[in-house]
Amino acid sequence: MNSASKPVKLINAAVIVASLGYFVDIYDLLLFGIIRIKSLTSLGLVGDDVDRIGMYLINIQMIGMLIGGIIWGVLGDKRGRLSVLFGSILLYSIANIANGMIGGDNAIAWYMIWRFVAGLGLAGELGAGITLVSEILPKEKRGLGTMIVASVGISGAVVAYFVSEYFQDNWRVCYYIGGALGLALLILRVSVVESGMYNNIKQSGNVSRGNYFKFFTSKERFFRYLKCIMIGLPTWFVVGILMTFSNKFAKEMGVVGDIDPGKAIMICYAALTFGDFASGFISQIMRSRKKVLYIFYTLTLISVILYFNAYGMSAAAFYTICGLMGFSVGFWAIFVTVAAEQFGTNLRATAATTVPNYARGMLPLISLVFGVLQTGLGFSYLQSGLITGILCIALAFIFAFSMSETFGKDLDYVEET
Repeated sequence: MNSASKPVKLINAAVIVASLGYFVDIYDLLLFGIIRIKSLTSLGLVGDDVDRIGMYLINIQMIGMLIGGIIWGVLGDKRGRLSVLFGSILLYSIANIANGMIGGDNAIAWYMIWRFVAGLGLAGELGAGITLVSEILPKEKRGLGTMIVASVGISGAVVAYFVSEYFQDNWRVCYYIGGALGLALLILRVSVVESGMYNNIKQSGNVSRGNYFKFFTSKERFFRYLKCIMIGLPTWFVVGILMTFSNKFAKEMGVVGDIDPGKAIMICYAALTFGDFASGFISQIMRSRKKVLYIFYTLTLISVILYFNAYGMSAAAFYTICGLMGFSVGFWAIFVTVAAEQFGTNLRATAATTVPNYARGMLPLISLVFGVLQTGLGFSYLQSGLITGILCIALAFIFAFSMSETFGKDLDYVEET
């Protein structure tokens, strides 16, 4: 009998640990964007170098997540969900502490190295957590469980902002706190049990687990995998481009008052927390993942248009639009849940771990499109941002429309060869 058929409380050890793990994950993931200017300035960078090196560091981190997603995903199906959940937490906690210790003549080089290592660690927690929760909870509670994980986790960005404000004269402490929180989480590992579905196929011994190449041996499976990745594009366009460089966009539009990218990210993620809760709850009511995606994509399109029409607005009005935009991309819980629900138990962790990291890892490509529109096609900074955003949203709509509905799907099955 697998764990999915036993009575299980919605709030259990797996949900709590996955939620707190994702909280620290998001804290670290967004911390660099929040303290980017402070940290790079203190390391000796000035002027355009701050933005240039800042974007490079973000891309390095995302590349680390891209590679880490494959590694942790395969391990999640071969070694188990728990080993990845806690292994990834340990790695990004160590990297966090190391980020706070950089200095000297090679500080920027070490910053790049440790952001890459942090990316490797950050790649594993969410997918492992969502997979574990999806397999432990009964199907009628599955969406609520992943909603809790995402909602609690996303609030880590808000805490990162307030920690950075409190320690604004010492950005290194912000990294130390993130590392300490992650290490403290490891104490809870004794209270979490492995997924029954996973243990069943592991004990059977005749099922191929974590074979990453299986995503490419079947045309149908490959496109199912690709669709899962592409439906997350709008979130990282908003966070990685519009929020991270909100100060420059605001300056281009003549927004009255200085815009702090760290504050914009905090407001975006505070609203995103409510968006994640709302999207998960609405999904339960509508008994559909796809319909909720359509609703939130539409909200994202509206908020992006408002963002690029903020000419002459006050800083308060601009931040309000950032909040609306954050709420509109609050479908991350649905996005990752869909990835877990699309695949069998022997590939589920690989899918649920690689998909969000590929979506995050699309940021360098999104950044490339944004840059080429300016340097190669002659569009302005603002025009390039708007075109890039519309392209991301349009692609997400198209791929979501062609996906199969997964609400209430029985997950106790394996992917055939």
